[in-house]
Amino acid sequence: MMSDLQEYVNKRMARDPEFAEGFESGYSEFKIGVILRQAREAAGLTQEQVARQLGTQKSAISRIENHADDVRLSTLRAYAQAVGAQLHIQLIAQQ
Repeated sequence: MMSDLQEYVNKRMARDPEFAEGFESGYSEFKIGVILRQAREAAGLTQEQVARQLGTQKSAISRIENHADDVRLSTLRAYAQAVGAQLHIQLIAQQ
């Protein structure tokens, strides 16, 4: 069974050649955004609701979810708290 993330990636790659071309280099940033969006949706919250909790604009939440390439750790913590989640960071050695 294909994960929601993999299904999304496959569909996006099929319709967006630029995305497909840069997928490998940008995968980690993309994955963070998808994880954030999924956590927000699982909490039953809109981007606007999360933005209000964080004291920012909906556009800032959209930017975080869609372009999470340079998100501060403090922002990730606040986002996690806003959606009722905990932030856990794990480093895995590359082989």
